[in-house]
Amino acid sequence: MDMKRSWWRRIAIIALSAGLLAGSLPVGTGWIGKADAAAGTHNYAEALQKAIYFYETQRSGKLTANNRVEWRGDSGLRDGADVGVDLTGGWHDAGDHVKFGLPMAYSATMLAWSVVEYRNGYENAGQLEEIKENIKWATDYFMKAHTKPNELWGQVGSGHVDHAWWGPAEVMQMNRPSFKIDASCPGSDLAGETAAALAAASIVFADDEPEYSAKLLRHAKELYSFADTYRGKYSDCITDAQSFYNSWSGYYDELAWGGAWLYLATNDSAYLSKAIAATDQWSSGGSSNWPYTWTQGWDNKNYGAQILLARITSSLNMPEATRFIQSTERNLDYWSVGTNGHRVTYTPGGLAWLDQWGSLRYASSASFIAFVYSDWVNDPVKKARYQDFAVSQMNYILGDNPRQGSYVVGYGQNAPEHPHHRTAHGSWVNSESTPSSHRHILYGALVGGPNASDQYTDDIGDYVSNEVATDYNAGFTGALAKMNLLFGQGHQPLANFPAPEVKGDEFFVEAAIKASGSNYTEIRAMLNNRSAWPARMGDQLSFKYFLDLSEVYAAGRTVSDVNVTASYAEGATISQPVVVDASQHIYAITADFSGTKIYPGGEGHYRKEIQFRITAPQGAWNPNNDHSFQNLGTGNVAKSTNLPVYDAGVRVYGQEPGIVPVTVPIAPANVQAVAGSTQVALNWTAVPGATSYSLKRAPVTGGPYISVATGINGLTHTDTGLTNGTTYYYVVTAVNSAGESGNSVQVSATPQAITVVPGTLTLTGTAGNAQTILSWTSSTGAASYKIQRALAGGVYTDVTTGLTTLTYTDAMAVNGTAYSYRIMAVNAAGQTLSNVVSLTPSAPPATTGTLEVQYRTTGSGVSSNAVTPQFNVKNTGTQAVDLSTVELRYYFTKDGSVDLSFWCDYAQVGAANIEGRFVTVNPAKGTADTYLEISFKSGAGSLAPGAETGVIQARFSKTNWSNFDQSNDYSYDATKTAFTAWSQVTGYQGSTQVWGIEP
Repeated sequence: MDMKRSWWRRIAIIALSAGLLAGSLPVGTGWIGKADAAAGTHNYAEALQKAIYFYETQRSGKLTANNRVEWRGDSGLRDGADVGVDLTGGWHDAGDHVKFGLPMAYSATMLAWSVVEYRNGYENAGQLEEIKENIKWATDYFMKAHTKPNELWGQVGSGHVDHAWWGPAEVMQMNRPSFKIDASCPGSDLAGETAAALAAASIVFADDEPEYSAKLLRHAKELYSFADTYRGKYSDCITDAQSFYNSWSGYYDELAWGGAWLYLATNDSAYLSKAIAATDQWSSGGSSNWPYTWTQGWDNKNYGAQILLARITSSLNMPEATRFIQSTERNLDYWSVGTNGHRVTYTPGGLAWLDQWGSLRYASSASFIAFVYSDWVNDPVKKARYQDFAVSQMNYILGDNPRQGSYVVGYGQNAPEHPHHRTAHGSWVNSESTPSSHRHILYGALVGGPNASDQYTDDIGDYVSNEVATDYNAGFTGALAKMNLLFGQGHQPLANFPAPEVKGDEFFVEAAIKASGSNYTEIRAMLNNRSAWPARMGDQLSFKYFLDLSEVYAAGRTVSDVNVTASYAEGATISQPVVVDASQHIYAITADFSGTKIYPGGEGHYRKEIQFRITAPQGAWNPNNDHSFQNLGTGNVAKSTNLPVYDAGVRVYGQEPGIVPVTVPIAPANVQAVAGSTQVALNWTAVPGATSYSLKRAPVTGGPYISVATGINGLTHTDTGLTNGTTYYYVVTAVNSAGESGNSVQVSATPQAITVVPGTLTLTGTAGNAQTILSWTSSTGAASYKIQRALAGGVYTDVTTGLTTLTYTDAMAVNGTAYSYRIMAVNAAGQTLSNVVSLTPSAPPATTGTLEVQYRTTGSGVSSNAVTPQFNVKNTGTQAVDLSTVELRYYFTKDGSVDLSFWCDYAQVGAANIEGRFVTVNPAKGTADTYLEISFKSGAGSLAPGAETGVIQARFSKTNWSNFDQSNDYSYDATKTAFTAWSQVTGYQGSTQVWGIEP
């Protein structure tokens, strides 16, 4: 039988029949809510894409080749080994690493239900295959854990042991015991929920993968029989779960829930009878009605089950339908307009708030079942009431709330950045406080949420508000699929998601000179494993110390006169010097930690120490010319790039002597094509590390491209001999010894015979210190521009010709001298003259003598996806300066309209005391349309006369991680690699400018 088509036929019958029945019920009042059921300003396709991605971050076991989470690796590969069963796979429950069967199965059931209901919502967002893959990751695990008809492994890992360690999943070292239910100690709730998940998933896969669907259904039937025949609460048998997921509601809800899903998957009325019989055992608390003041969740499935049974029994004209419908509406009214004068608590901002622990999971789960019921009920008032409620709650979660921020990590504005999640945090020291910011973005994770007053703190230690879990995202994901159906017209998921993360150093050596004498040097070195992309075990690590023994050989001695000994080692052996380059007398000493576990798991684990002494003939060895001796200090150890690290013999960090790593360059940016007569002139931005460029051309868009020119040493090339009236398509690549970059963004141009002189253009300019900055509007038809300059009343002479940009800085101007400028737009037909601008450069104004702002660049390159200026502020006055009154401004061109993000990676006054914001310069001034304003919190303290703040390491990027072109940034200077007083970064004390020159 075609399961999927049979399902949809049944749903159509249910909707038709039950709609008539529901329509005959009394009409309720409309919901008086704070939020309109409007689309809001959210990209629901993007939100859905990220909510699904969250489940990929939770995967346990051997990851597949198409794993999208670059910071996740294989984990739990010995799960089940303690009982001789393969229990690898499944999902980690939350921010921990335990695999709790009940919430995992509940989450899978809810996701499968959402696909059954809102398949088109996933398809429209381009996410159907992604949600199916994530459901299958769980259902594959459930079938693996169902080892016998009456045996199900329901938990891997001990909750208390697991929760006592704060580290990434990939390097877990604790024992992970396996727990099961069977006929001697059953768990009807766990077996029934797992049966529901497999039955619901069998409907999802019925059409596309009928054999897989049949396998799911076979396991679902066996598990439901197990649940029904051997009754009991699973947490009475898997007692470790009692502190985390105790089965408070018992198991009759799962017997009804599982029976309903098996009926829908099989059309076998025996399952429907069992489901209805189970509802007769639901607690009514002494009332004739079932409780209605909670909602669907991992423990209680009454609310979802009664909706399924309302639809099924209505379609069959069964008398039980009325009770299921009325109970459902009592619950949904309680969440919206109120039932019998009682309504769920609402926050001032409009959140339906049920409970502090995970307030948003309840609101989103209630929203999902409200959507499902509103789609079915025929009464237009109720249909609008329940849908409006759900829409308002989902928009609150996505950002329509008092804090004007999303509660979904990595989505929207002001999103949470500190979810309570070990692997995303990426600590190497078993601490929630190190590092201060998460190393990874846990895209799509719904955090617990605010309190009843809309108050929320984005704090990793506040697990009540910042916990994330598979069950939190379950109803939320399904409701997003419906939101995308309602309001997602034209919405698209993010392309190339997720963007690659900026990786920090994962393996490195910290070293220092412990002692030295005329014939020896003793080194203290600590080999670090702070890996996080993904975290991984380092049991084959080593590092090398390189020596230059040229002076030893010059003294008539040899390497045999050099001896190396270790006075202390944590699992390492030290070698004698081994020749690297005999002609240069370069040797290497290897500290080999093979067999010693070094992993990011806490103090004593993430780094291991060795202390070794190099002894050489008296006066015949000078360590100062040794490659690895450079920049080593005394006392505290510090990171050294000159002690390279190797994993299984492959270098993973640091520099060997004379070796400069060459990597394949990135593709050129800002490619421009200007058509002339029978030719096209192209130009582009320089690529760091490129030694040449290649130009390729195609007759049609998208290629295939043929090579036009290779080995281009400049940043321009003119393609000649072309046919006027024909459009040509170009890409540029960057080349070095490591290879060739990918293609740049394609540009096109159509050569035309030029018969019309260029269009008009307008010149503007600003005067600076010994320079003038000119900019002009584009001139239609111009092939290039020519700048002319004259002294006051004098004759104009050419300053530069052949310009293809729209800006120019005249660095030859003299302070105090008045100049007149004009621009000519040039093409083959002639030239057009601009207006005249008069400018007089002047020296910087005298500062108040209060502050001096020093700047340096870290060499990220002219073209980079991150701008990394560093600052140092010096008090040059005679009074202490309160840093909370000080602001710095760094001016640059934004290069597009994408939003920007700021980080302070380090500051001697404390990175947490540094704040950054971006301000638009309107109108733009020369080479500045935006500035980064850096300010200090009160915790930074004050600056005494003559004192300095020390280094402030700033960094900012675009939210889509595209490149900046820093070559035209007012405050950027590639030559300033050491701190230098720099007038093009301005400083302010209060509202007074006390340093620098504004653009």
